[in-house]
Amino acid sequence: MKKLTALFAAMVMMLTTVHADEGMWLLNLLKRINEADMQNMGLNLTADEIYNVNQASLKDAIVMLNGGMCTGEVISGEGLVLTNHHCAYGAIQSFSSKENDYLTDGFYAYDKGQEKHIEDFEISFLVRIEDMTSRVLEGVTPAMSEAERAEKIGAAIQAIRKEATEGTGYSAQVKDFFYGNEYYLFVYNTYRDIRLVAAPPESVGKFGGDTDNWMWPRHTGDFSMLRIYADADNNPADYAATNKPFTPKRHLKVSLDGVAPNDFSMVMGYPGSTDRYLSSWGVEQAINVYNPSVVEVRDMKLKTMKQHMDADKAVRIQYASKYASTANYWKYYIGQTKGLKRLKVADQKKALESQFGKWVAADKGRQEIYGEALKLIQDFYSETEPNIKSNVYALEAGLIGSDITLFAFRFNRVFQRAMAETDEAKRKEILASFSSTADGFFKDYDKATDKDLFVNLMTMYKQNIDKAQLPSFFGTIDKKFKGSVARYADKMYATSFLVDRAKLDAFMAKPSQKVFEKDLAVQAAVSVFEVYSQSFTNPSQDKADRGYRLFVDGIRKMNPDHKYSPDANSTMRLTYGKVGDYYPADGVHYDYITTAKGILEKEDPKDPEFIVPSKLTELLRAGDYGRWANENNDLVICFISNNDITGGNSGSPVINGNGDLIGLAFDGNWEAMSGDIAFEKELQRTISVDIRYVMFILDKLAGAKNIINEIDFVQTTKVD
Repeated sequence: MKKLTALFAAMVMMLTTVHADEGMWLLNLLKRINEADMQNMGLNLTADEIYNVNQASLKDAIVMLNGGMCTGEVISGEGLVLTNHHCAYGAIQSFSSKENDYLTDGFYAYDKGQEKHIEDFEISFLVRIEDMTSRVLEGVTPAMSEAERAEKIGAAIQAIRKEATEGTGYSAQVKDFFYGNEYYLFVYNTYRDIRLVAAPPESVGKFGGDTDNWMWPRHTGDFSMLRIYADADNNPADYAATNKPFTPKRHLKVSLDGVAPNDFSMVMGYPGSTDRYLSSWGVEQAINVYNPSVVEVRDMKLKTMKQHMDADKAVRIQYASKYASTANYWKYYIGQTKGLKRLKVADQKKALESQFGKWVAADKGRQEIYGEALKLIQDFYSETEPNIKSNVYALEAGLIGSDITLFAFRFNRVFQRAMAETDEAKRKEILASFSSTADGFFKDYDKATDKDLFVNLMTMYKQNIDKAQLPSFFGTIDKKFKGSVARYADKMYATSFLVDRAKLDAFMAKPSQKVFEKDLAVQAAVSVFEVYSQSFTNPSQDKADRGYRLFVDGIRKMNPDHKYSPDANSTMRLTYGKVGDYYPADGVHYDYITTAKGILEKEDPKDPEFIVPSKLTELLRAGDYGRWANENNDLVICFISNNDITGGNSGSPVINGNGDLIGLAFDGNWEAMSGDIAFEKELQRTISVDIRYVMFILDKLAGAKNIINEIDFVQTTKVD
């Protein structure tokens, strides 16, 4: 009887467990590849209602933030854009001070006059996608060297972009897919006047902090709101008080129906980068060299910043965004390495490579075309592995580890351009153009914090990398500073014109090549970049480019009935699946939603990551959820689905089968952190904030009725 019961339970599990479907699909191919499958799963729209060039469609409500940093969605007829809190974090931080600490307290514009213009922030709409493969590859032959191939392709792409944008005000990209086997044109319309409308307190928008990052269950209200402004004709314009709220072609309606197990869901957005076709050699290099190197450097960087941030509120505000961006991928690489090992991804890749090798060997024609593919890939990793750790340190510890080195590198580019100019007036103009960069730098710069970062990270660099691979300024440290990075830093931070705004302004007013070259910050930055830039001209790269192009083309031909989706590359994609729970380990079950109860359970006034605003605590304890409660009178905070996302999808809308907004994607789950390399059907989950919790915060916590009133709500289910 027990055996029969166990068998029945297993069968039920097989029927009810949600399995994730891999694929970040191109919108212009949905009708041919995905439409029927999506409709069978619960989509009530057609592919044309999702992507259409000639009339308004869902793609017209989805926006790209700052070239692909994040995704957002337009949710009102007045250009209101919803995205994640962490996507606008830098903007929130830029407006914050000790007197107006919007990071801690939140920010809400109760009328449009209170909205804050964000410097250097852009929002782009996709105009159209076109397949340009045949045109780009016209005249390209297998006999060409990689350099010849790149030159011919580059010329074709330049011509296509010019043709697509001339006289339009649009921008365009032609991107390769499947490792250079296909090419598509993407045309964008970009708006430059963007304003901050709303952001909850960090204790809502980042609730759980680094502890909960990439984890489920989650209780984070990860959202913020922006508004697009346009000129009188609804066209992009620089910031001006006379600009008007943008009128979109299409905006999303907000559903109050909530989610249930097996509900259809889709995510549209701009996923940044995946490596689903990575070879076994690439996986092993990631596990053994690349990932651990990034983690050890960022670990030191985080500890150093936190020490200063905890000691000084002003420094906490200055370094909040830097800390958050560093921490995110520090934890990501820890989780990815664990996932790759636990799921034996390298072995999975080896099995595919073995199958591919047998397929190639079975046909002489295939041998002639694909015979060298795997050997080229293997050779690439063998030849590059000795330099991987050095390259990581050059970037993570050297170039972007401390603020001063990156600032010096940026100034070096401007200075060299200015000094090459013979006209004195033009030289001053070029130098003066650096002032806005300097403004942003010094606003969020603390010399004591930066000095400790420089000393700690450069000391690690010196200790952990072979002397022959070190930048030349370490030789100066050995010769003139008795091998002490700290002594070099003492002199550098005392004398460099780059660590003080007044000194920098004085130098730009009277530039000197001699003074510039003697500056220790300049010497450090230039020598670090010289080492890092060597990775740009890797002589083995041609082997990787050709090997992967042949390998990916071959496996697609080897399995012609399989639907392959291309790797993410910051172009608009759609992924679809269902809402559902999962079993991360033996004896462990995670539900598909979290509720307000979990916030109160996690609350800890002594832990900055789990502080709950007192007003929110009162609302939650009182059960005062209003119209935002579900059918059980609970407030749903977050939910999970098996949609396939990655970085860049942050802020992407989670949309139901009717095309209405049900949530915002903001994270993946810890057990599937290897998903960017190998999609795990059983475990892959997208973590999203429920749209009703977003509205609850705006309504009940903030009292921002003005925002609520401009949103179109839909509800097909009755809630008592």
